[in-house]
Amino acid sequence: MALEIIGSGFGRTGTLTLKFALERLGFSKCYHMAEVLENPASFAHWGRAARGATVDWDAVFDGYLASVDWPACHVWRELAAHYPKAKVVHTVRSSPEKWYESFSKTILLAMQHVPPEDDPRRPWWEAVNKIITIDTFDGRPEDRETAIAAYRKREEEVREAIEPSRLLIYDIAEGWAPLSKFLGVPAPEAPMPRTNSTEEFQTRFADRVRQ
Repeated sequence: MALEIIGSGFGRTGTLTLKFALERLGFSKCYHMAEVLENPASFAHWGRAARGATVDWDAVFDGYLASVDWPACHVWRELAAHYPKAKVVHTVRSSPEKWYESFSKTILLAMQHVPPEDDPRRPWWEAVNKIITIDTFDGRPEDRETAIAAYRKREEEVREAIEPSRLLIYDIAEGWAPLSKFLGVPAPEAPMPRTNSTEEFQTRFADRVRQ
């Protein structure tokens, strides 16, 4: 089994909704940060990725047909090269400003909660901190201009690197039509799933911290 869809968009661009939408369209399972958190055995893979070491992508995505969200979106170039037949879906918000407003109230706050040294989740935090805070936002994710510049840069890089026939720039607010057409599958009659609002993210994170 190989990835057929690679998500290159940052978290908070509707990636969890996209995960459920892709699975509804038949691309199951779809890898998302939520999957990683439920599978501590995968922490080591992302630790190697964060260090720039060689990673067995087939092992990481064994059983998956798609990937979205961090940490996988960080290695979109590597995945696009490793799975040359996969299509790339780059999720965006209606504006970079709206993306940052959501990011600052969710992922940024979660990243600032550092697990204790003896917490089994500490290696995961260290890997994701390297990937998101340092590599993506140059160590300054709390700086609005820096973060938005990185958001814009990612879209530019994806547009430059991926041939148009293989790429969809997608806002989930557009619904099923562009996504299903791009993937060559029928659009479901049911509405597209909507999930992971700012409030839902904050509630889920608070529950995880208390565990």
